[in-house]
Formats: sequence, C-alpha cells, structure tokens
Amino acid sequence: MGLFGNLFSKKQNDKPAPKERTVLSIKIGDIVTYDLRDYEVVGKITYRDGGYEWYGYQLLEGNDTIWLSAEMDDELELGIYKKIKLPVDNPYPKEVAYEGKTYFLEEQGTARVVGEGRSSNLRGMETRYADYSDAEEEHFLSFESWGSEIEASYGYSIEAYEIKILAGSN
Repeated sequence: MGLFGNLFSKKQNDKPAPKERTVLSIKIGDIVTYDLRDYEVVGKITYRDGGYEWYGYQLLEGNDTIWLSAEMDDELELGIYKKIKLPVDNPYPKEVAYEGKTYFLEEQGTARVVGEGRSSNLRGMETRYADYSDAEEEHFLSFESWGSEIEASYGYSIEAYEIKILAGSN
C-alpha cells in the first residue's frame, strides 16, 4: 500500500462493536432512555426462584434513581419502580394500603440473588419477596427482605417501545 493508502485507510479496530441489547441482556454501564431522560445502569440484580429468573436494573440520572424490572413469563413484562417508605412486616399481609388504594397480594416466595455494580454486595443472598397489585392491575407494590430490613417499592407497567438501550460495552 502506498503512502496515501496508509494515510487514508481506515484503521482496523480490534474491538468488536457492542452487541445489541434487549431488556433481558442489559449490562452495567449501558444507557437506558425512558420518559425523555437518559439513565445509566449502575446496578443489576438477577433473581432466581426455582427455575424462574427475572431482573432488576438500577438506573441513575443525576440524583434520581429508578428500577427497571424485566421478566419473561408467557410474555415480556416490564415495570418501573421507585423506593418508597411503607412499613410492612414479614410474613407479608394479604392486603396493603398505600396512598388511598388497596393492593392485593399476587405472589410471594424466596429468591436467590446475584448482584452486579452497586448491587454486588447482594451476591449469594436470599430475599423473601412479595408482589401486590391494585384492583385495576395498573399499579404495583413490591417488598423484598434484606436481612432484617424490608424494602418497599411502588411501580407500574411499561411497554418495551417506551425505552431505548444504548450499549456501553460489549
């Protein structure tokens, strides 16, 4: 190759292009766009209860943190959750009242978790969880026990087209 060939040729990059992400393959460092805001994925929790698996992604934008929940049951189910302060005891009750609405227990169980990123301290732990929905099944409450603490979250369903994922790495 001549002098001009060397000057104008594209340099070969040894790194392969990042693989396209789905909501079931998001990684730490990816960017998730939701509701016209760009969030960085800073934590990921993989939950396993028997043969069933689902994911929680901690999304950070400025000082705002939300969680994206993703699971493949009969179909893809996605939700956005925010932590709330709502005292509840274990064993979980059949009904919970929050902001004037009653939420009904849908399912509960124990899951083994694997944490990554900001959630890496959860690796190998177990959590007792409970999921609740309102009568219209539009809004949800989720409870997870972490040691002696029970964490509460409020959420709602979203559709896959409402989020965009930009891979931050391979």
